Amino acid sequence: MAPARPPRPRLVRPKEIPRISDSPLPKPMYLLHNLAHIELNAIDLAWDTVVRFSHMRLQNDFYGDFARVADDESRHFGWCLQRMAECGHGYGDMDAHDMLWDSALKSKSDLCARLAIIPMSQEARGLDAGPRLVRKLTGLCDVRSSKIVARIAQEEKAHVAVGVAWFTRVCDALGEDPGCVFRAELAALCPDLLKGPFNHEAREEVGLQRGWYDRGSWVDGSDGGGGLDEDALCTLRQRLGQILEVEMPHACS
Repeated sequence: MAPARPPRPRLVRPKEIPRISDSPLPKPMYLLHNLAHIELNAIDLAWDTVVRFSHMRLQNDFYGDFARVADDESRHFGWCLQRMAECGHGYGDMDAHDMLWDSALKSKSDLCARLAIIPMSQEARGLDAGPRLVRKLTGLCDVRSSKIVARIAQEEKAHVAVGVAWFTRVCDALGEDPGCVFRAELAALCPDLLKGPFNHEAREEVGLQRGWYDRGSWVDGSDGGGGLDEDALCTLRQRLGQILEVEMPHACS
């Protein structure tokens, strides 16, 4: 089931989103509107993780961690709305797409996939793109918006770290190498998330190892990167379903 959405913006196919040069919004507001849309989806994805995997009886800390992520994303969304309002604009003043929610559907029945795709990849994209967005806004002479984005990018680090910590705990419980599982999940479900550019320094800071996501550092350079094949990945998912009540230590960083 898709989350509730406000009447605006109109959701269209990604190819129908106007380019920044064709947007009805000023360039800084175009960039901020895109970020606001990402933050709204991030709220829904964090709460979906709490609810969708509640049957697994993980430690309360797991659900608390992602509830806090949702709270952070709500605050970030509010900052974007406030800044757009200050400039005479609002969320919904241009079209948006629904691609980010597709990741929830792809990982709806697999906790490892959910952690690999959303906090460890989509959220990590914020670490990659944040500094570039700050520079763009500064170059457009919107210093206030650039400072807001810089603050958001800094806080996103904790969200990626939460994903890495819980993903590692789950893989440990399964007796599997986290890097192999991560590569296999991404290659099977969202291979585009294995494409750069990457902010290696920021990712390393939160525990996301370069050997997990950077094809250039994989030994054989293949799409699997030494990860699990499809049959092994299916077996892994079945095993995960058999240890729902495993006790995993607190993993919040």
